[in-house]
Amino acid sequence: MKAARRVQAILFDPAAEWTKIEQESGDPAFLLSQYVAWLALVPAVFSFIGASVVGETMPGGGISRAPIFNGLFGAIFGYVMTCASVLVLGLVIDLMAPLFGGRRNFDSAFKLAVYSFTPVWLAGFFLLLPGLRFLTLTGFYGAYILWLGLPRLMRLQQRRTLDFTALIVIAAFALVYITAAAQRLVFGTPGL
Repeated sequence: MKAARRVQAILFDPAAEWTKIEQESGDPAFLLSQYVAWLALVPAVFSFIGASVVGETMPGGGISRAPIFNGLFGAIFGYVMTCASVLVLGLVIDLMAPLFGGRRNFDSAFKLAVYSFTPVWLAGFFLLLPGLRFLTLTGFYGAYILWLGLPRLMRLQQRRTLDFTALIVIAAFALVYITAAAQRLVFGTPGL
């Protein structure tokens, strides 16, 4: 699997890509090292550049930048927490699937978490400039990608898919929010 090809396919034709993903091994170590590790760099790097190099314009005309040390360690913290968040989200999907008529399978649940997070990571490009941060909302496209993949990978009944998708999106949003809040609190830099 080439990460760049998978990113393009999951974004532009997710229904067809889920068919391919379903047939693949869902080895978490492989997905973490070959996909998550690379894509999670996007918000970390662009958040660092945006906070420590570009900075934010303050009322009154000044520019506020995070110290390089705080920006760097904030980016590292955000990167590690993003990888951990995807693992936790995979566990949530796996544990909750039977409640919605699906089957438990951590490998499939982890694939769902990883590939549906793709738009969220790519939205990290917008962390470069403070005025573009609102565009990180494009990461919600991941909810649609998740909705398409849930019935196929978790053997979910179609009528329960929307409810399960909503639950997972809320869980993912909570994980991202907690990570960003912790990053801002400890390092003073904005997270994704």
